[in-house]
Amino acid sequence: MYFVYILQCGDGSLYTGVTNDLERRFEQHKKGEGGNYTRSHIAKRIVYSEGRPDRSSALKREADIKSWPRQKKLGLIRLGHSD
Repeated sequence: MYFVYILQCGDGSLYTGVTNDLERRFEQHKKGEGGNYTRSHIAKRIVYSEGRPDRSSALKREADIKSWPRQKKLGLIRLGHSD
């Protein structure tokens, strides 16, 4: 199982990623080890996640969400389910 997730960073920005271990990946982001973006925009909390059966479908979903404007991402977070 893979997860597509959205993090809220300390500056209010959103970060979207993929992992097969959500807790481990979030801890990496909080320590500044999770990726270039979250090194300078410290992750504060997971605001959304959804499971995907395999890496390929998770990466496709991640790319889809990353292409969205912020308002659409916020709508997804509010709804708490996939679009």
